[in-house]
Amino acid sequence: MREIPDDLVKMAARGDRTAFEEIYKLTSGYVFAVALRVCIFPETAEEVTQDVFVKLHRDLWQFNFKSELKTWMYRITVNTAIDYYNREKKRRTREVADDSLIENHGVGSELEKKIDKEANEKAVKELLAALNSDQRSCVVLREIEGLSYEEIAKVLKVKINTVRTRLKRAREILVRTAQQKKEAKDEL
Repeated sequence: MREIPDDLVKMAARGDRTAFEEIYKLTSGYVFAVALRVCIFPETAEEVTQDVFVKLHRDLWQFNFKSELKTWMYRITVNTAIDYYNREKKRRTREVADDSLIENHGVGSELEKKIDKEANEKAVKELLAALNSDQRSCVVLREIEGLSYEEIAKVLKVKINTVRTRLKRAREILVRTAQQKKEAKDEL
């Protein structure tokens, strides 16, 4: 995400619609990407993105420039995504294979690539689903978004040792889950 000039943030906080639209244009893709990694489901990530910008529009006047807008938006996005994910998890059942993929695409290497990509994405989603929301947030912010431990601590408003502990436990769970999946696959 590119840096947002402070004067643009101040203008948006004072109600300048054009300034807020510019902030939206600069950050919406990034907010969606973070939300998608936490929520796993694209529909939920879209809802989270909308909700984040509603919250941002409502609360931007409270932003005090003690941190970067990026850090503040991370925190809002991750917290909103965790809330949505936890609600969705209760309502969703396992996804059924998408038969429309085969119906709507030609046969050949392009289809194979798409199937492989979707299989890999599904595997990552299943591994992330094995984590609790706190662990998943830390893993997403560290391994996918590339934030430092200090940045993650700021975003999640926790101590750096908490970040380290969550990441350590998450990695242990991911290794164990991956091993169990491999063993189950080998038995077939």
